[in-house]
Amino acid sequence: MDRLLAEQPPAAQVLVVTGTAGVGKTSLALHWAHAVRERFPDGQLYANLRGYDPQEPISSAQVLERFLRALAVPAAAIPTDPEALESTYRSMVAGRRMLILLDNASRAAQVRPLLPGAPGCLVVVTSRHRLSGLGVREGARHLTLDVLAEHDAVELLRAVTGDYRSGDDPSELAQLARLCACLPLALRIAAERAAGRPRMLLDGLIQDLRDESGLWDALSSEDEEESEAVRSVFAWSYRALPADSARLFRMLGLHPTGEFSTSAAAALLGSSIRHTRRSLDGLLATHMVEQTAPDRFRFHDLLRAYAIDQAKHEQEAEESERAIRRVVAWYLHTADAAQERTAPHEPRVRLARLEPDVEPGAFQGETEAMLWFETERDNLVAATRTATVIGLDEVAWQLPVVLRAFYMVRNPFQEWFATSRLGLAAARRCGDRHAQAELHESLGMAYTQSSRLDRAAEQYRTALELRRELGDPGGEALTLNGLGFLSLRQRRLLEARDAFTHARALFRSLDDAYWEPRAAVNLAEAHLDLEALAEAEPLIRFGLETFRDRADRWAEGNALCLLSRLQLGRAQADEAVASAQRAVDLAAELGSAVAEGHWLTQLGHAQRAADRPDGALVSYQRAAVLQRRLGDRSREALAWDGTGLAYLALGRAREAGEFHRSALAAHRDLGDHWQWAVSLCHLADALEHDEVPSVVRQYRQEALTLLDDFTDPSARRLREQLTSRLGGAV
Repeated sequence: MDRLLAEQPPAAQVLVVTGTAGVGKTSLALHWAHAVRERFPDGQLYANLRGYDPQEPISSAQVLERFLRALAVPAAAIPTDPEALESTYRSMVAGRRMLILLDNASRAAQVRPLLPGAPGCLVVVTSRHRLSGLGVREGARHLTLDVLAEHDAVELLRAVTGDYRSGDDPSELAQLARLCACLPLALRIAAERAAGRPRMLLDGLIQDLRDESGLWDALSSEDEEESEAVRSVFAWSYRALPADSARLFRMLGLHPTGEFSTSAAAALLGSSIRHTRRSLDGLLATHMVEQTAPDRFRFHDLLRAYAIDQAKHEQEAEESERAIRRVVAWYLHTADAAQERTAPHEPRVRLARLEPDVEPGAFQGETEAMLWFETERDNLVAATRTATVIGLDEVAWQLPVVLRAFYMVRNPFQEWFATSRLGLAAARRCGDRHAQAELHESLGMAYTQSSRLDRAAEQYRTALELRRELGDPGGEALTLNGLGFLSLRQRRLLEARDAFTHARALFRSLDDAYWEPRAAVNLAEAHLDLEALAEAEPLIRFGLETFRDRADRWAEGNALCLLSRLQLGRAQADEAVASAQRAVDLAAELGSAVAEGHWLTQLGHAQRAADRPDGALVSYQRAAVLQRRLGDRSREALAWDGTGLAYLALGRAREAGEFHRSALAAHRDLGDHWQWAVSLCHLADALEHDEVPSVVRQYRQEALTLLDDFTDPSARRLREQLTSRLGGAV
C-alpha cells in the first residue's frame, strides 16, 4: 500500500483489498489510512457498505448524501436524484487529494457510484470477493490478504496474553494458532479467553477448542476451513460466557443493525441499564463486541451472524420476537422524547404501547436530542424496516411521523423518503387513514424542501382530502398551511391566499393560540405578494403583538421582515430599514443563519429604497455568503440580483450586469419562471447603455414570454413596463 502511494503518478486510483472473513481487511485499511492521513491534505471519507450484513446493505445514494454533508455541502443543496447525487459528489471531489475508504463491499455495483470521476483521490475498497469488474473497467489494483504466518500468529497470541500468562509452551501456542486457522479475528478472541483464565493450563483450553473444532469439521467442507475455524472459536468462546452475557450476545444479534447503545441493548433484554452494562462488559472482555465510542458498540459482521444463529437455535421464537418488539418500540418512544425537546409544537401521535420494563431515553435539551437523532440515523431507518418485516405496522408508521420533526430541520432526504414510504405502506395495511394523511403530508414537506414541487402538490392534496374525509380540522389546517407555502413557491398567489385564509379560520375555531397567529402572518405574506397592503397590515400587527407577548423571537423577526416589505410598499423607506434591521438583529441573537440570510436581503431592499446603496451592497453580499453556506440556491440568487441593483444604483453597470447574469443562471436552472423573468428585466436595465440594443430587446422579449403564466398585480405591471419599452401596446 505504501508503494502504491510512492508511484508517480499513481498507477491506479482504486485499490481492492480482499481476503477471507476475519482476516483483518478493515483493521489494516483503517490503520494504514490513519498512518498516511497527511498525504491526503483534503481529507478522508469512510463508509461501511454493509455488503455482508444480515440486513439490507446501505444504498449508494445514502452514502453519497453523507459524503456530501461531510464535504460541507448544505443539506438544501444535496440533490435527491441518484444521478444528480453522483454528479454533485464528483464535482466536489474533483481537483482534491482525498483518501476514500469503502469498507465491506460485496459487489462492484455498490462501489462504482462512489468513485471520483477525475484523478487525484485514492479509493481503497475492502471485500471478501475480488470484484474483478473494478479491475477491468476502472483499472483497480488488487491486494489479497492471506492468514498470518504461524510465527506471526503465535506472536499475536503472546502479545495479548503476555501480561496474564507466562510459561506457555511455544508448541501449544502454535497448536492454538492452527486451531484458529491463523485468522486474526479468531486469534484475538482465543487470546482473550486464554488471558481471562491465567491459572488454566493452555492444553486444557486447546482440548476444549479441539473438541469444538471437531464438531464444526463434521459439518463443513474443505473449502470452508477458515470460516469454520472462526465459527468454532466463536462457539468455544460463547459457551464459556456467563449466562447473562451469553443471553445478551444472542439478543444483540436481533438488533436492527450491528451498532447499538447500552440503552438499546437493555431494551432488547427487557432489563436495567446497570445489569446490561455488566453483561456488556463480559462481551467486551472476550472481544465478542467492540466499543467504538462512549456508549457505542458494534459487532463484527461474522459475530453478528453467529449471534443470530444462536438466537434461532437456543431461544423460543416468541422470546426473540418479544425482544425485537421491545427494541423497536424503544426507538419509537425515545424518538418521541427527542421530538418533545426539538419540536414541542409539532403534532404528537399516541404511541404504540411500551412494556413496563423498558425505559425510553430522556434528554436535557434540544442539543442533546438532536445529537441522538444524528447518531441513531441508521438505526432509526432500520427499526422502521424491521417493524415492517415483523408486522408491527403501527410502529412502522408512527416512527416516520415522529422523525418528521428531525427530518424537516436536517433534510436527510434519502432517509426521509425511505421511512415515509415504509410508513405509508404500513398505514395502508392497518387501514389507518389518519396515519396515511400524516405520511402524505410528510412526503409533501420532503418533496417541497427538495424542490420537487409537482410531486409535493400531489402529496399535500391527498393529505388534505383524507383530513377532510376524516373530519380532522386541526390536521386540515396544518396541511392547508403547508399547501400555502408550496403555492407561494410556485407563485400561485391566489391559491396561497385562500389556503392560508382557510387554515387561519380553522386554527381560530380550535382556539389554537400557537398556530393561528402564524397562519395570520403567512396570509399577510400572500397579501403582500398580491400588493394588497391594507389587508396585510392588520395581520402583521396582530402577529407582532402576539409574538412579542410570548417572547417568540423567530416569529417576531419574520413578522418584522414582512412589516419592512409593507413599509416599502408605502414608500416609508427609513421605517422599512429600521424594521428589517431589527429582524436581522434578532436573527443574530438567535444564531439562525437561515433567518439572517433571508432577512438581510430584505434589509438590502430597504436600504436601496432609502438611497443607501453602499449599505445595501453590504447586506446583499452578506446574505449571498450565508445562502451559499446554507445551500439555498434560490435565495442566494435573490441576493445576487439585489447586489446587481445596488451596483447599478452606484453607477457601476458592468458589475451590476455580472451579478444579474449569475442570478439569471440560477433561476433558470431552478425553473423559477417568475424570478427568471425579473432577473432578465434587471439585466436589460443594467446593459441598456453598454450593450447592443438588439440584445437588450431580446432579454426583455424573453422576460415578457415568461410572464405569460402570471396574472397577479406585480406581473401585470411588469408586463406593461416591458411592453412599453419594447414599443408595443399593452
